[in-house]
Amino acid sequence: MNIGAMSGSLSIAGLGPGDEALITPEVTAALAGASDVIGYIPYVARIAPREGLTLHPSDNRVELDRAAHALDLAARGRRVVVVSSGDPGVFAMAAAVFEALEAGPAHWRDLDIRVLPGITAMLAASARAGAPLGHDFCAINLSDNLKPWDLIEKRLRLAAEADFAMAFYNPRSKARPEGFERVLELLREVCGPDRPILFAHAVSTPDEQLRIVPLGQACADMADMRTMVIVGSSLTRIIKRAAGPILYTPRSALGSAS
Repeated sequence: MNIGAMSGSLSIAGLGPGDEALITPEVTAALAGASDVIGYIPYVARIAPREGLTLHPSDNRVELDRAAHALDLAARGRRVVVVSSGDPGVFAMAAAVFEALEAGPAHWRDLDIRVLPGITAMLAASARAGAPLGHDFCAINLSDNLKPWDLIEKRLRLAAEADFAMAFYNPRSKARPEGFERVLELLREVCGPDRPILFAHAVSTPDEQLRIVPLGQACADMADMRTMVIVGSSLTRIIKRAAGPILYTPRSALGSAS
């Protein structure tokens, strides 16, 4: 290991849900000092080119290769930032980097590695609608690319039976359009038809759309890969008002066990 390599660093940064105003100052500073930015093609496209900066966009299904590339560049003395949307520790690149770090050469473990948090789509969607995650909740990735459908279904059922509010990432893609319909069927079976469900599309971008409907009226085509879906618990309420409804879950669940 040479001295130059020890001067390298790796930051794993969250770019937030889309609006530039929701990128943290910490992430902005890391990007300003970066020599290399690595990430999925549309996320790297959000970074303005400048002199001294090399952009490394790549496909969405090469996370471990991307992580190893970032670690190798940092080991060679580069100031590397790996970018994710939202928060890098939530279904994103931080775990992939650490997986590559654990399997990689020993000298990678001496690198200066930092995870820089970001505002997740889940939190941005919740804030736009009110506070549906105001009490106990869970987040579930509905993609079966990295886990079997049986496990997704088991976790969904247990979370619904435990009466969590639930936030769903990657609800419906063109490659697996039938999966989300199965999710809705399971939720209606456990939660009933009246439970409120929020479809928050492209939150914080010009394409933002929010829709709150009862589970009984929810359709699979209300969601796509740019939609965050939040299902309320049995305590979640809707405040109706002229400016638009507010969806929230009270902080207390006292007496709800019965």
